[in-house]
Amino acid sequence: MVLESHKSKKLMCSLYEVKKSNSDCLDGETKEEEMIMRFEGEEDDDQCNFGSSDSLLPGLHDDVTLTCLAWACRSDYPSLSCLNARYNSLIRSGYLYELRRQLGIVEHWVYLVCDPRGWEAFDPFRNKWMRLPRIPCDDCFNFADKESLAVGIELLVFGRELFEFAIWKYSLIHRNWVKCEGMNHPRCLFGSSSLGSIAIVAGGSDKNGNVLKSAELYNSATGRWELLPNMHSPRRLCSGFFMDGKFYVIGGMTSPTDSLACGEEFDFRTRKWKKIGGMFPTVNRAAQAPPLVAVVNNQLYAVEYLTNMVKKYDKEKNSWDVLGRLPVRADSSNGWGLAFKACGEELLVVGGQRGPEGEAIVLNSWCPTSGVKNGTLDWKILGVKEHAGVFVYNCAVMGC
Repeated sequence: MVLESHKSKKLMCSLYEVKKSNSDCLDGETKEEEMIMRFEGEEDDDQCNFGSSDSLLPGLHDDVTLTCLAWACRSDYPSLSCLNARYNSLIRSGYLYELRRQLGIVEHWVYLVCDPRGWEAFDPFRNKWMRLPRIPCDDCFNFADKESLAVGIELLVFGRELFEFAIWKYSLIHRNWVKCEGMNHPRCLFGSSSLGSIAIVAGGSDKNGNVLKSAELYNSATGRWELLPNMHSPRRLCSGFFMDGKFYVIGGMTSPTDSLACGEEFDFRTRKWKKIGGMFPTVNRAAQAPPLVAVVNNQLYAVEYLTNMVKKYDKEKNSWDVLGRLPVRADSSNGWGLAFKACGEELLVVGGQRGPEGEAIVLNSWCPTSGVKNGTLDWKILGVKEHAGVFVYNCAVMGC
């Protein structure tokens, strides 16, 4: 999308909305875009004069200023919104996030819950922790098991209220929680992943405990869910990920005693699922966490709970190669309480450790391009959250 120069000079967005069809999101091509803007100042753009009073930054045209602001750290946005009404309107419009997307500017933040006080965000670049507002949910949702997913500029949290499943979403623009539209087939214990402004959930269990083989696509631009074709096999406690432009589901169980070693691949162009036998031979057990998997540069990595080892998937051979050891233990709790995520070009492990000063949550990262040296992975500490326990309940990484 190209903004006309004479409009960008007077740009003061109060609302910016991009509407795309689901196929647009998948193909990466925009067929329908609608911008709703309000410009301050004179109605005739051709007659406007740019003095110090009508520029975001005196001495600079607004198109230059907006580009500069897009490069500012996201953690500065709340402060910028306090400068004056125009900056507040700009930040709350969400336009800067769209401009960042166009310019390819991405900051990866980590969102996690590790104690009852609620969600926190961590900015690795500034080593800064920020607490999010509490979710205005009932006690049942607050204390029940939850799942999370970052999609676009939203953080989705899935859980169960007293009588039904519920989804709450946190908006980076408005910095608050609102109820999200429910799925066509509400579920828990599903596999999921996001790619840009879309996300897919697959499998899981409904409120009656039935194992599902249905899948749904969420479009954060519209806030709506779309049913996808069913998978070949029903599965719960599975994991999902995007790789090479396709969505995959691996692992999981069809019943309390039957595990799945196969994976399934969904092709957006054909809208069909393909079964891949033996894609995840490390079968689940009822007490084990879903597979801990992450994709970096279209390469799939996983954690083997029992050995605390990181493995890499060989696409050609449909097999796994052992790389090296995790920086924290995963075997003590069968993979629960540990997060294994992609964070830009790096793998991220978030887990607890006990030391002389008490319990802490530690964020470790490893860049696969650095290679494996003598069977050892060079993990680096990104951040530490002191006195936060040793169990990570939920974790999501958002890049925008």
